[in-house]
Amino acid sequence: MKTAALSLIAATLAAVFPVAATAQTPEPAQGKRPNIVVILGDDLGYADLGAFGSEIKTPNIDALAREGMRFTNFYTHATSSPTRATLLTGIDTHRNGLGNMDEWTAPNQRGADGYEGYLKLGIPTLPQLLKDAGYHTYMVGKWHLGKSPELIPRARGFERDFSLLDGAGSYWDMTNFTAAAPQSVFTEDGRYLNKLPDDYYATKTYTDKMISFIDANRADGKPFFAYVAHQAPHDPFHLPKEWRNRHVGEYDKGWDAVRQARLKRQIELGILPAGTELSERMWFVPDPVVLAPASRAILGKKMELYAGMVENLDHHVGRLVDHLKKIGEYDNTIFVVFGDNGAEGTDLFKMIAGSPGSRDFLFGAINWSQTHPNAWGDPGSYVGYGPMWAQVSMTPFSQYKSWTAEGGIRNALIVSGPPVKRMKGSINHGVLHVADIMPTMLEVAGASYPKADQDKKTPALMGKSWVPLLAGKTESPRTEQDYLAWEIFGNRAVRQGEWKIRWQYKPFGSESWELYNLASDPAERKNLAAANPDKLKAMTSLWESYARENNVILPSRSVFETLEDQLPKRVSDDKGYPPLIYKQQFVPPKDMVAEPAP
Repeated sequence: MKTAALSLIAATLAAVFPVAATAQTPEPAQGKRPNIVVILGDDLGYADLGAFGSEIKTPNIDALAREGMRFTNFYTHATSSPTRATLLTGIDTHRNGLGNMDEWTAPNQRGADGYEGYLKLGIPTLPQLLKDAGYHTYMVGKWHLGKSPELIPRARGFERDFSLLDGAGSYWDMTNFTAAAPQSVFTEDGRYLNKLPDDYYATKTYTDKMISFIDANRADGKPFFAYVAHQAPHDPFHLPKEWRNRHVGEYDKGWDAVRQARLKRQIELGILPAGTELSERMWFVPDPVVLAPASRAILGKKMELYAGMVENLDHHVGRLVDHLKKIGEYDNTIFVVFGDNGAEGTDLFKMIAGSPGSRDFLFGAINWSQTHPNAWGDPGSYVGYGPMWAQVSMTPFSQYKSWTAEGGIRNALIVSGPPVKRMKGSINHGVLHVADIMPTMLEVAGASYPKADQDKKTPALMGKSWVPLLAGKTESPRTEQDYLAWEIFGNRAVRQGEWKIRWQYKPFGSESWELYNLASDPAERKNLAAANPDKLKAMTSLWESYARENNVILPSRSVFETLEDQLPKRVSDDKGYPPLIYKQQFVPPKDMVAEPAP
């Protein structure tokens, strides 16, 4: 019975993956081809690494930056699964099946081509093509691109895997978020797991597994592609006790002071130009100086946990790097390190659990009941850090994950290894996109992409190779005429050269097109739409072309459709206003103080 079932699955996979047979396997490149390691942080912010201005200690990732290059204008998508789908296919989300996240597909998008909610069948993937070209292909961590047998990592080109198929969950066990789907789903080497290893902790276990995969095939001398898709530092903030108290009290000073310090370091490092301003503090976030010390301390503890998670992530990145050095593979490995979208400022758990009395609220109260601060980080606790700290993670940019402001879509990127021919530690300001990883790695590996079909079953790649850029032959893979575009949940944006337009739901946006010059205003403080109607018209024309060519279906429902009613009215952020709450106690001159007359 089992044999018959496995045969049926194998036949199904063969039927839905005709693409692999059409790809030409190139002749091996001269010399040994480099290994490829992609390290993806989940909700890791632009400013969360030491190499990008953070006070968080990330010596192992910083070392990769010193050995390679940092990129300051690298874009992903505003949310997780669209970024991952683009990373693995090199084509736009509205064509690869993640036109919207599966969790939030709108009624008018259901059943539409490009909105399947999983990585679309028949589209070539990076691991498939690298495998065809003679690479071992390994994955650990979060998948978030489909759960049925034909959609899991093994079916999409990964030879070995240990994967969380869901978008998030506990770091300690299989606890998921809702009563409808109470248990997270994992696979290992194409089989669904009924339990996790006894000593399971996500970040550690993923690293252990990847090291074991690499070691298992070392003897054959073939290069490998390792996709290390960490959960960390996505909430809930779970981490071992010894990692929780590395920043005690450090964040009690509040988010404004930490943002200012990070921006100062970014300018000193050359990440941002002198004179760069911080984006406005979100209007519904208080100035920390008006909060009571106890409130600042409890909110600061959330950021302490987050910092610990980032440092733990860095520790395990270091374990992998050290292992590659030990086995003699480090010098022949290209590393690509980045976060999948902006930092998470939304209370995801509140959004999922809903209101008291609901099914999911009860599920949360039972399964995520460890609410005391002393238990934060333990199994059964759920901590996120909120919009105030998400803005810190995205210093100096505006907003955060799920929005098409820079804080939702711009990320720190580090690349090191043999293809990097520039001076070690270089910083580049060219405009890059996550879709570029596919053509870059195919070129590095001496692999090829199948010829695009006229009927678009095999779409043309949208990305551009970084190989000339890494070699110092150009400063950007894009010209001033090239443009990038985004749409998720109805929020949308276009960047061309130094100009950007964005349309966002109220109250984060104006529900009209806004225009910004990112060269002079990376924080998107000055909307130039009214002053530059011709530029706005030209940019909106690019959006219309993009939407038409990529089958963009604007959603009839948005996850943010009621947000304007839930938040206070949007107002500008003017320092020291209103004066009333900042006025200090008046203290008269000492020589004029007297006792009352008898």
